[in-house]
Amino acid sequence: MTEISEAEIEGRIERLGQLRAAIGQAIVGQQDVVEQLLIGLLAGGHCLLEGVPGLGKTLLVRSLGEALKLDFRRVQFTPDLMPSDILGTELLEEDHGTGHRSFRFQQGPVFTNLLLADELNRTPPKTQAALLEAMQEKTVSYGGVTHKLPSPFFVLATQNPLEQAGTYPLPEAQLDRFLLHIRVDYPTEAEERAILAQTTGSGGGAVPAVMAGEEVLGLQKLVRSVHFGDALLDWVTRIIRASRPGDGAPEEIRKYVKWGAGPRAGQSLILAAKARALLHGRLAATREDIAALAGPVMRHRLLLSFAAEAEGRSADDVVAALIRAVPID
Repeated sequence: MTEISEAEIEGRIERLGQLRAAIGQAIVGQQDVVEQLLIGLLAGGHCLLEGVPGLGKTLLVRSLGEALKLDFRRVQFTPDLMPSDILGTELLEEDHGTGHRSFRFQQGPVFTNLLLADELNRTPPKTQAALLEAMQEKTVSYGGVTHKLPSPFFVLATQNPLEQAGTYPLPEAQLDRFLLHIRVDYPTEAEERAILAQTTGSGGGAVPAVMAGEEVLGLQKLVRSVHFGDALLDWVTRIIRASRPGDGAPEEIRKYVKWGAGPRAGQSLILAAKARALLHGRLAATREDIAALAGPVMRHRLLLSFAAEAEGRSADDVVAALIRAVPID
């Protein structure tokens, strides 16, 4: 399957367990959220975390950055943030000896391995769009010059629910750049008690650095080699095509979906399923991997109709109905 030995593969899978345990030293509960973040990292995609303020989204992303020996930067998105505040700008410099003046590009915080875009939907669309090229092409173009971003490059963005005051909905093109849309919910009572005890005492919660950038790149390459059978490939193809309203689409899709998922959703679902398989110590993806990740992969790629809103149907409800309506051969 790959050029590396079985022992090396087992060692890399074991390292994933260590990474997960390291994050768990600072984060109480949220096991599904942590798993989906790691899946995004392994699949080489970006993640959008959504939840009300105060649920630890920023702490979670910061903990991942500390567990990885990668350059980590955080940008707090605000209504007055400009694209140059993210990408960088040109500075006019003068040589005091010769008097010669020249422009030098000053890199912005996007030039990092792990970028935390905090409260991304608090900033206007013009600034949101500044991340589009960086997320897709992993480059920044400024003044006719293209600057390459470091590798690996991983954007973890947080957003507040759109019902919160002062938010700007992300455009569809921006949303489609995210491999996963991760929902962060309230903790259980036991988890909340543990959070309160851990964060108000003198105890630690420090996260040890357990993995370097080269290891991350190696794991991302290994994910691509995880087996994905023809039957699963056919199933994913049918799921994505059935998400588009039209002749032959399931009844709930025709009724509740205005705009379905594109081919990038299928690519994301396959890569995410492969990453989940590896995270669980398997070298072949299964139907369960696809079913578990269909919601995070597709919930932000479906544009629901007025009928869905009127009847209280969420994107997750529609995706669940889609999975049930499209059988696997």
